[in-house]
Amino acid sequence: MFKKEISAGAKSKVKSSVQRAIRTKIVETYPLLAPHIDEIIPKKSQLDLLKLPDRVSLYALDNKPLFWQHMDDPLIPHLKVVHAFPTCFSRMRIDRGAIRFVLSGATLMAPGLTSAGGLLPHADDQLKEGDVAVVEAEGKEEACLVGQLRMGTEEIKEKKKGVAIDSGHYLGDGLWNLMID
Repeated sequence: MFKKEISAGAKSKVKSSVQRAIRTKIVETYPLLAPHIDEIIPKKSQLDLLKLPDRVSLYALDNKPLFWQHMDDPLIPHLKVVHAFPTCFSRMRIDRGAIRFVLSGATLMAPGLTSAGGLLPHADDQLKEGDVAVVEAEGKEEACLVGQLRMGTEEIKEKKKGVAIDSGHYLGDGLWNLMID
Protein backbone atom coordinates (compact mmCIF):
# COMPACT_ATOMS: atom_id res chain seq x y z
CA MET A 1 0.00 0.00 0.00
CA PHE A 2 2.84 2.42 0.79
CA LYS A 3 5.50 1.13 -1.62
CA LYS A 4 6.22 4.55 -3.14
CA GLU A 5 7.19 7.74 -1.42
CA ILE A 6 4.05 9.52 -0.30
CA SER A 7 3.32 13.08 0.66
CA ALA A 8 0.68 14.15 3.12
CA GLY A 9 -2.29 16.04 1.78
CA ALA A 10 -4.58 18.21 3.85
CA LYS A 11 -3.82 18.40 7.57
CA SER A 12 -6.67 19.19 9.95
CA LYS A 13 -7.30 19.17 13.68
CA VAL A 14 -9.49 16.39 15.07
CA LYS A 15 -12.47 17.51 17.15
CA SER A 16 -12.29 16.50 20.82
CA SER A 17 -15.41 14.32 20.53
CA VAL A 18 -13.88 12.46 17.57
CA GLN A 19 -10.60 12.18 19.47
CA ARG A 20 -12.42 10.56 22.42
CA ALA A 21 -14.09 8.15 20.00
CA ILE A 22 -10.70 7.26 18.49
CA ARG A 23 -9.24 6.61 21.96
CA THR A 24 -12.19 4.34 22.76
CA LYS A 25 -11.88 2.52 19.44
CA ILE A 26 -8.15 1.94 20.01
CA VAL A 27 -8.77 0.47 23.47
CA GLU A 28 -11.56 -1.77 22.08
CA THR A 29 -9.41 -3.00 19.19
CA TYR A 30 -6.17 -3.33 21.19
CA PRO A 31 -7.16 -4.02 24.83
CA LEU A 32 -3.54 -4.45 25.92
CA LEU A 33 -2.94 -0.78 25.01
CA ALA A 34 -5.47 0.40 27.65
CA PRO A 35 -2.84 1.09 30.36
CA HIS A 36 -0.78 3.11 27.85
CA ILE A 37 -3.52 5.07 26.06
CA ASP A 38 -2.86 8.26 28.06
CA GLU A 39 0.78 8.02 27.07
CA ILE A 40 -0.06 7.52 23.39
CA ILE A 41 -2.89 10.08 23.12
CA PRO A 42 -3.08 12.30 26.22
CA LYS A 43 -6.57 13.61 26.97
CA LYS A 44 -5.67 17.29 26.60
CA SER A 45 -3.57 16.86 23.45
CA GLN A 46 -4.57 17.87 19.92
CA LEU A 47 -4.65 15.03 17.39
CA ASP A 48 -4.06 15.84 13.70
CA LEU A 49 -5.64 14.09 10.74
CA LEU A 50 -3.59 13.87 7.56
CA LYS A 51 -5.08 12.74 4.27
CA LEU A 52 -2.81 10.38 2.32
CA PRO A 53 -3.20 8.92 -1.18
CA ASP A 54 -5.55 5.95 -1.75
CA ARG A 55 -8.10 7.15 0.83
CA VAL A 56 -5.83 6.60 3.80
CA SER A 57 -6.18 8.71 6.93
CA LEU A 58 -3.20 9.14 9.23
CA TYR A 59 -3.63 10.28 12.82
CA ALA A 60 -0.62 12.07 14.26
CA LEU A 61 0.23 13.79 17.53
CA ASP A 62 2.94 16.47 17.65
CA ASN A 63 4.07 15.44 14.14
CA LYS A 64 4.50 11.80 15.22
CA PRO A 65 2.39 9.28 13.30
CA LEU A 66 0.28 7.07 15.57
CA PHE A 67 -2.42 5.19 13.65
CA TRP A 68 -3.62 4.94 10.07
CA GLN A 69 -6.87 3.78 8.54
CA HIS A 70 -7.84 2.84 5.01
CA MET A 71 -11.46 3.91 4.39
CA ASP A 72 -13.58 2.04 6.99
CA ASP A 73 -10.99 -0.58 7.94
CA PRO A 74 -9.86 -0.78 11.57
CA LEU A 75 -7.30 1.65 12.95
CA ILE A 76 -3.86 0.15 12.39
CA PRO A 77 -0.90 1.26 14.50
CA HIS A 78 2.15 2.85 12.90
CA LEU A 79 5.25 0.70 13.35
CA LYS A 80 6.75 3.34 15.65
CA VAL A 81 3.85 2.75 18.07
CA VAL A 82 4.35 -1.01 17.74
CA HIS A 83 8.06 -0.61 18.52
CA ALA A 84 7.27 1.57 21.56
CA PHE A 85 4.72 -0.93 22.96
CA PRO A 86 5.76 -4.33 21.55
CA THR A 87 3.82 -6.53 23.99
CA CYS A 88 0.43 -4.93 23.30
CA PHE A 89 -0.28 -6.48 19.88
CA SER A 90 -0.99 -9.92 18.41
CA ARG A 91 2.26 -11.14 16.91
CA MET A 92 3.32 -13.60 14.22
CA ARG A 93 6.80 -14.45 12.92
CA ILE A 94 8.01 -14.95 9.37
CA ASP A 95 10.96 -17.11 8.40
CA ARG A 96 14.25 -15.72 7.12
CA GLY A 97 13.37 -16.39 3.49
CA ALA A 98 10.34 -14.11 3.56
CA ILE A 99 12.06 -11.09 5.14
CA ARG A 100 13.46 -9.56 1.96
CA PHE A 101 10.14 -9.93 0.15
CA VAL A 102 8.13 -8.35 2.97
CA LEU A 103 10.59 -5.45 3.25
CA SER A 104 10.28 -4.80 -0.47
CA GLY A 105 6.50 -4.52 -0.20
CA ALA A 106 5.42 -7.95 -1.40
CA THR A 107 2.31 -9.69 -0.19
CA LEU A 108 2.91 -11.86 2.87
CA MET A 109 2.11 -15.42 1.88
CA ALA A 110 1.13 -18.21 4.28
CA PRO A 111 4.27 -20.36 3.67
CA GLY A 112 6.39 -17.62 5.24
CA LEU A 113 4.43 -18.11 8.47
CA THR A 114 4.05 -21.90 8.45
CA SER A 115 7.60 -22.97 7.56
CA ALA A 116 10.24 -23.92 10.13
CA GLY A 117 11.21 -20.35 11.11
CA GLY A 118 7.67 -19.01 11.09
CA LEU A 119 5.42 -18.81 14.13
CA LEU A 120 1.66 -18.42 14.41
CA PRO A 121 -0.24 -17.64 17.63
CA HIS A 122 -1.15 -20.54 19.92
CA ALA A 123 -4.62 -22.10 19.85
CA ASP A 124 -5.96 -19.82 22.60
CA ASP A 125 -4.75 -16.64 20.82
CA GLN A 126 -6.15 -17.38 17.35
CA LEU A 127 -6.74 -14.43 15.03
CA LYS A 128 -9.54 -14.29 12.52
CA GLU A 129 -9.81 -12.77 9.07
CA GLY A 130 -9.77 -8.97 9.27
CA ASP A 131 -7.84 -8.80 12.56
CA VAL A 132 -4.73 -6.64 12.70
CA ALA A 133 -1.49 -8.56 13.18
CA VAL A 134 2.06 -7.46 13.85
CA VAL A 135 4.68 -9.49 12.01
CA GLU A 136 8.22 -9.86 13.27
CA ALA A 137 11.12 -11.44 11.42
CA GLU A 138 12.96 -14.56 12.52
CA GLY A 139 16.11 -13.62 14.41
CA LYS A 140 15.14 -9.92 14.71
CA GLU A 141 13.80 -8.03 17.71
CA GLU A 142 11.63 -5.36 16.09
CA ALA A 143 8.42 -5.83 14.12
CA CYS A 144 8.76 -5.44 10.36
CA LEU A 145 5.13 -5.39 9.18
CA VAL A 146 1.69 -4.53 10.50
CA GLY A 147 -1.45 -5.22 8.52
CA GLN A 148 -4.87 -6.80 8.30
CA LEU A 149 -5.13 -10.59 7.91
CA ARG A 150 -6.81 -11.91 4.77
CA MET A 151 -7.39 -15.33 6.36
CA GLY A 152 -7.52 -16.46 9.96
CA THR A 153 -4.54 -18.12 11.63
CA GLU A 154 -6.41 -21.44 11.87
CA GLU A 155 -7.01 -21.34 8.10
CA ILE A 156 -3.34 -20.43 7.49
CA LYS A 157 -2.27 -23.52 9.48
CA GLU A 158 -4.66 -25.77 7.55
CA LYS A 159 -4.06 -24.53 3.98
CA LYS A 160 -0.38 -23.52 4.29
CA LYS A 161 -0.71 -21.48 1.11
CA GLY A 162 -2.37 -18.32 -0.09
CA VAL A 163 -2.28 -14.66 0.91
CA ALA A 164 -1.96 -13.95 4.64
CA ILE A 165 -1.57 -10.13 4.54
CA ASP A 166 -1.82 -8.42 1.16
CA SER A 167 -1.17 -4.82 2.11
CA GLY A 168 0.24 -3.27 5.20
CA HIS A 169 2.82 -0.93 6.62
CA TYR A 170 6.40 -2.23 6.65
CA LEU A 171 9.83 -0.91 7.63
CA GLY A 172 11.19 1.50 5.04
CA ASP A 173 7.95 2.08 3.13
CA GLY A 174 6.44 5.43 2.21
CA LEU A 175 4.55 5.74 5.51
CA TRP A 176 7.68 4.93 7.52
CA ASN A 177 9.65 7.63 5.65
CA LEU A 178 6.82 10.20 5.65
CA MET A 179 7.89 13.59 6.99
CA ILE A 180 5.14 15.40 8.85
CA ASP A 181 5.76 19.07 9.41
